[in-house]
Amino acid sequence: MLTQQLSKTFVFSPIVNHLQSANKIEIFLNYQQEEELFKEIDFFKKRISFEKLINEGSTLSQEKINNSIKEKSLELAQEYKAKSVDAIANIFADIGSLISFAFVVATSQREIKVLKSFLDEIIYGLSDSAKAFIIILSTDVFVGFHSTHGWEVLLEGVLQHFGLPENRDLIYLFIYLLLHSQ
Repeated sequence: MLTQQLSKTFVFSPIVNHLQSANKIEIFLNYQQEEELFKEIDFFKKRISFEKLINEGSTLSQEKINNSIKEKSLELAQEYKAKSVDAIANIFADIGSLISFAFVVATSQREIKVLKSFLDEIIYGLSDSAKAFIIILSTDVFVGFHSTHGWEVLLEGVLQHFGLPENRDLIYLFIYLLLHSQ
């Protein structure tokens, strides 16, 4: 995780930022980000018109309203551009961290054996009820028999991490197949 965060922050994000500014790459990675931006701008416009209606004596000219909408639009465009850069950098940083993890596993066989024997001693030293509790807890967390909402949140987070649109049908199909495969 440290490798992923460091490589993302100091290597991949600056590279993607440079490429995006040099090549004028699109702000949005998917249609869902674009829809969210337009909803936020529409909400901002409605809020301004509401404030103007409430404050009848307000001297907000149409030019000032248009300038504030333009400023908000530019601010939101920068925010969504940063989200896109973050998602692209996440992909490269995750690949880099997987490669570094594979390298550590391949070169540290002796240390892995020591760690495995240490964990074996801890696990075998537990009482039977503690072992049963750990088994039940781990199956509940990883298999999710009791929490389909937990799987939804997890899958939405993964899709957002990589800048992919959140496809509800795909998420529900995955959960259905996961829970009904037993």
